[in-house]
Formats: sequence, structure tokens, C-alpha cells
Amino acid sequence: MNRYWWALLALLATISSTAVAQRPQSSDQQQAYDRRRAELTKEVEETQRRLGDLRSQRVTLQARLENAIAQDMQARSQRLVMSNELNALQQLDSMLVAAQENLLSQRERFRALGDAVRRRTGAVLVVMLRADSSGTQTLGATELMIDNGAAASRSYSGEANAALQIGAVDQLYRSEVLPTDHTVRLQVTVNGQPLTQSVTVKTQGETVTYVQFAVRNGQLMPMTWTSRGTTPF
Repeated sequence: MNRYWWALLALLATISSTAVAQRPQSSDQQQAYDRRRAELTKEVEETQRRLGDLRSQRVTLQARLENAIAQDMQARSQRLVMSNELNALQQLDSMLVAAQENLLSQRERFRALGDAVRRRTGAVLVVMLRADSSGTQTLGATELMIDNGAAASRSYSGEANAALQIGAVDQLYRSEVLPTDHTVRLQVTVNGQPLTQSVTVKTQGETVTYVQFAVRNGQLMPMTWTSRGTTPF
């Protein structure tokens, strides 16, 4: 029995010494394990950080790429629109040039036609007004109508009346006309009373046709004649 206890004590002592001898070794392994774990954890965290940076850079690059693509598409669209507008402007410019040339051509044709008509007709109409030497009549407002269109108007002052009374003649109208019949209508206010007279004359080519209205004794007396020259008498 004593041998058993001594053997048990010896075994316990051996186990205790073994445990005491192994304890420092287990602590060193734990420290090494902790250091390695910390290093691995740090590497994992660093890797995760780098992965996050790469993801952020990827998002930034993708956004820049999409922006560049959008700008390129917009630039292409603008170039296309500008190209269409440029073509439209060129076509419009060509149309304007053609229209201008056509207008100049038409103007030259009308000018030539007008010159030809004037050379062919040469009809001139002259309308005059005179008064007799009586000092008892005073002329006021005067309206001249040719072919129902207003041609001239006068308002005679005292000096103008004095000139008419001593033989002056007032030329109311002178112009080239077509060689055809023309209606000449004159209204004159004499001593406050309106007088009206109309006459129809036929003008001829290369001829001056004169119409003279004379105020005599409160009446308008028309007279007409023609001339191949340019003077009334």
C-alpha cells in the first residue's frame, strides 16, 4: 500500500514537473499564434482597404468613361445638326443668289420694256390754268383730277392771283402718258364759289397734248391743242 502511494506521488510529481516544463512552451506558441493572427488580420484589413480603393477608382473611371461617351455623342449630334444647318444655309444662299439674279434680270427687262414703250409712244400731257385780267375775280383752292386720280392741287395767294391777272400761266401737270383717251377734270374756287369743268382729250405718240383752263367771267373755259415740240405756244 505504501508502495502504491509512493508510486502515485512519484507519478504526480512527474506530471507536475512535466506540466511546469511544458507551460512556457505553450505560452510561446500562443504568443506566436496571436502575432500571426494579428498579422493576418492586418493583411486582411489592408487587402479590404485596397479592394475598396480599387472599387472606388473603378466607379470613378466608369463615370468618366460614361461622361466621355456622352460628350462624344453630344459632339457628334452637334456636328450632325451643324452639318444640316450648314447645308440648309448653303441651299438658302443659293436660292437667294438665284432670286437676286432673277430679280436683276426682270428689272432689266422691265426697264428695257419701259424704254421701248416710251420711245414708241412719247405721248406727253400738259395741263395749265390761266385767268383773265379782270380784277374782280380771286382764285382759291384748286384740285386737278386725271382719269379719276388726283394729279395736282393749288391754293393761290394774293401774289399768285396778281400774277395770274397780269397774264401768268400756272402749269398744273406735265407727264408722259399712254397714247389713249384721258379725262381731265379741274375744280377751282373763284370768289368763294367752286367751278368745275371736265374735258376728254386723246393723246398721240411723240406728241405733246396741252389742256388749258381759263377763268373768264366766272366760268372755266377749256382749250386743247397739240405740238410736236415742248413749248405751249
